[in-house]
Amino acid sequence: MVRGARMIPLFLLVAFAPQASAQEGEVLSLDKYLDWEWVADPRISPDGSRIVYTRSWVDQQDDRRASSVWVMNADGSRARFLLEGSSPRWSPDGTRIAFLNDSQIFVRWMDAEGATTQITRLEESPSDIAWSPDGTHISFVMTVPSDERWAIDMPAPPEGASWTEAPKIVTRLTYRRDRRGYIDDGFQHLFLVPAEGGTPRQLTDGDWNHSAPQWMPDGSEIVFQSLRIEDSEDIDQTWRESEIYAVNVRSRAIRQITDHRGPDGSPVPSPDGSLIAYQANDWSDDTYVETGLYVMNADGSGSRHIASELGRRLSGVTWARDGSGVYFTAAMTGNSNLWFAPVNGEPRAVTTGNHMLAVTTVDERGRAVGTLTSYHEAGDVISFALDSPGDIRQLTRVNDDILADVRLGEVEEIWYESVDDFDIQGWVIKPPDFDPSERYPLILAIHGGPHGMYNVGFNFGWQNHAANGYVVLYTNPRGSSGYGSPFGNAIKNAYPGKDYDDLMNGVDEVIARGYVDTDNMFVYGCSGGGVLTSWVVGHTDRFRAASANCPVTNWLSFVGTTDGATWYKNFEHFPWDDPSEHLRRSPLMYVGNVTTPTMLMTGEMDLRTPMAQTEEFYQALRVLKIPAAMVRFKDEWHGTSSIPSNFLRTQLYLRSWFERWMTPMPVTEDGAR
Repeated sequence: MVRGARMIPLFLLVAFAPQASAQEGEVLSLDKYLDWEWVADPRISPDGSRIVYTRSWVDQQDDRRASSVWVMNADGSRARFLLEGSSPRWSPDGTRIAFLNDSQIFVRWMDAEGATTQITRLEESPSDIAWSPDGTHISFVMTVPSDERWAIDMPAPPEGASWTEAPKIVTRLTYRRDRRGYIDDGFQHLFLVPAEGGTPRQLTDGDWNHSAPQWMPDGSEIVFQSLRIEDSEDIDQTWRESEIYAVNVRSRAIRQITDHRGPDGSPVPSPDGSLIAYQANDWSDDTYVETGLYVMNADGSGSRHIASELGRRLSGVTWARDGSGVYFTAAMTGNSNLWFAPVNGEPRAVTTGNHMLAVTTVDERGRAVGTLTSYHEAGDVISFALDSPGDIRQLTRVNDDILADVRLGEVEEIWYESVDDFDIQGWVIKPPDFDPSERYPLILAIHGGPHGMYNVGFNFGWQNHAANGYVVLYTNPRGSSGYGSPFGNAIKNAYPGKDYDDLMNGVDEVIARGYVDTDNMFVYGCSGGGVLTSWVVGHTDRFRAASANCPVTNWLSFVGTTDGATWYKNFEHFPWDDPSEHLRRSPLMYVGNVTTPTMLMTGEMDLRTPMAQTEEFYQALRVLKIPAAMVRFKDEWHGTSSIPSNFLRTQLYLRSWFERWMTPMPVTEDGAR
């Protein structure tokens, strides 16, 4: 079956009954999520004739997001299912594609026969697959379990006895945990396997994590970024420094290319192999650092900077075929567009527009392929010629059938001034039947990170809230990415802080427009948004109800229980040296001020913002007799919506909690609200 059956259980039909006054099928009801589809990772063939891409959907039977690979002509015609799997990659000659399925690598011939071969039989999941330039091998990254042992002289168990499994021993600061909470002390290494199948050969070893592999054009080496995992008294050095290396695929000899205090990574060789583009920045104790784009000679000499202050991370870095410079996607001020940085010269925008554009490949004829989403465009494969970037052609329309008769909420961009003369960007989604003379309940959504960035892409969840009669406000307060380093670092050692003022000034900006019911305003957010939500309810009573999802509420207990040591340095001092700021910035310290009914929703497997953070705040609210609820999501890591049914539950619990505390709108003598 190409996609999950479109069946809606009876109990869901009842639960999803639209609450907004509109005719059936006219607004975005939640059940439509079960039929939603996503496209990703489009790749154009070497001859420019065909495009393969991943198309995923909700598998209602197994409650998961399933994916398959589709193929179409370069003009978007003859789109058709090709195979089950993901991550398709064309061979250099275009005769085959490699792809992933069931945690294995496969190769399919792209002729009429379509023969498919399973290339690997691995115990761990491969990633970052890439063809060698001659098409004979495929490289990949895979976890190798640590061989660290601690020998003790244990007595042998009696015959037939069942003893408890041996403990996992951790001796490094930079340990990791898997989704079940178990210690995962493996390392990411590079492998090579023949494209016709065979035994994978491990190219790297040791206590390192390798990533972002790219073949040199002559096929002799693979360049990659690597982070040494070791005990270090300098936490910042352990976590924030990476270098670029190259491994010889025959001898396994490794040479270090960069040596610089600060992270260097994401290497991309030029077409002739003489240069390498990469991303880097100098070491800093700032919590927000914008990455610069550099080029260097293949031996690491002659490094020079070619682009900066274009967002926190650049994606899709691709060399021009003549080696004159590199194309890349930059996300700024809620938009994402394609840029070009020449080896010698100033970077320039190739595309402009109020959209989220992500280019994944550029072919030899100068045609770019990628994905695009905007306010009312849910996300599809697009293409355009680099010499005519204003003519972007939409090649797929995977959700047009769902949205054909749906009226979506209007989205309005707003800018407003906040404290310290900061200009803040935000957006408002209005109900489909919006009437500016009426008053609507408001939902303030707060992003995480905290260095995240809300954007102009289509958001099913918010459009669904708007369809149920809410005005939805989302903003990028100080600390958000995409507005420059000073803006991003404005919350350094001051989080939460004046970002709270940015959020409240945004609420005031929308209230001033006259269509918000100020007696029915609500707030929620996850992760960094959960931090700020729990901070908001301790500093104002203007919201009728709140939902602090996957929050941090106590920085003291958090720094020693989260899955990342970097959080120790989010404050100027370690908590054992001076806990004053950890306490002052902890929402738990202001719980005595809370009068707002507050729900907390967190995944039970959350390792980033552990469940104990939710429990501490919930317990305090209950002791103080503040209306509260704790919703513990099953099978969820960081967040509450990775599983389709949990996305539905998140939407429904959120609105159910808000509606429980909603104040009825007063009605005047003439019947107006």
